[in-house]
Amino acid sequence: MIHGKEELLPRVKSVEALPDYVLLVTFQNGERKEYDVKPLLQYPMYRNLDKVFPAAAVQFGTVVWPGDLDISPDTLYLHGRAV
Repeated sequence: MIHGKEELLPRVKSVEALPDYVLLVTFQNGERKEYDVKPLLQYPMYRNLDKVFPAAAVQFGTVVWPGDLDISPDTLYLHGRAV
């Protein structure tokens, strides 16, 4: 706890879209993780992600794509593979 509040997981500092729907994410604490986005393609919300995947960008501490697509920074941090 910090000043009576729970400590938050680190937010995204930068992202690179790699081949085969993998994100290379750098967090504000300097950690880098790879996150495989392929499993998300089965969900209706992400059905167009295959068209915009290379346009991954960082906004407000998380990864976003055109078309109001995003992914939780907590998901990226907790389920990403450390590199």
